[in-house]
Amino acid sequence: MTFLDGAAPPDADIVKDGSDQGFMADVIEASRTAPVIVDFWAPWCGPCRQLGPPLEKAVRGAGGKVRLVKINIDEHPGVAGQLGVKSIPAVYAFDKGRPIDGFMGALPESQIKLFVGRLAGASVEEDVEALIDQAEESLALNDFGGAAQSYASALQVDPTHPKAIAGMARVYLATGDAEQARTVLDMAPAEKANDPAIAGVRAALDLAANAPQAGDTGALALKVANHPDDLQARFDLAEALAARGDLEAASDHLLVIIERNREWNEDAARIQLLKIFDAAGPTSDVAKQGRRKLSAILFS
Repeated sequence: MTFLDGAAPPDADIVKDGSDQGFMADVIEASRTAPVIVDFWAPWCGPCRQLGPPLEKAVRGAGGKVRLVKINIDEHPGVAGQLGVKSIPAVYAFDKGRPIDGFMGALPESQIKLFVGRLAGASVEEDVEALIDQAEESLALNDFGGAAQSYASALQVDPTHPKAIAGMARVYLATGDAEQARTVLDMAPAEKANDPAIAGVRAALDLAANAPQAGDTGALALKVANHPDDLQARFDLAEALAARGDLEAASDHLLVIIERNREWNEDAARIQLLKIFDAAGPTSDVAKQGRRKLSAILFS
């Protein structure tokens, strides 16, 4: 059905169950007005259940620019057989009556959004944001290779995007190449050099560079355990923890110092804590929870 006033089709037309008998109308003919994604699945298939909800969510989020037809191959094996489907989930995209793209197996939600976005004619900025979301998922899982690949793809589209530049630098920093991380940050144009994402990585690099005892956290932790009132030892431990990326633990130790002596060593603990908040990022749990704790201490 065509909607001449530009309104999106009803939800039932955006995502629907399909069949071998209805394939010509629901997919081939329908794809002449908007791309149609076909999801071949079965009730017994675990990855199918994993893929289904984010795929439906992404299609509905496209506002009618893409449609989804779900075909249970147990009940309707004909078309799947003709397309040579050997394993499920199997996803095919049709446009103007022909298959144009697809993938096998369950994918992360960010990749699903990118797949649907391309079919929906997403803007360049939307493509870049989808790639960055995908990269951040990989980085959170310590999949540095996957993160680097996604950030690199984003930079190919927009070489000046601050989140992509900062993300690639974080990958190098996480893998121990601080020099290359700084080189990547230098790619940022002058007007974006102070972007929060880039500033956060610079702060993380400074934390790593200014902690000569970063490799000996065990000895420092033992010293603090035996001498809990030794604020210098606790500060050294916080620096070492921050240098190896454990910003939450570093933040906790600095907060202890501030609670016991707010002006210790010319306010060194608070200054270092603010650097950690910058390194973690303003929306991170480390920064948000740490600022709440800091406020409670300062205004108690």
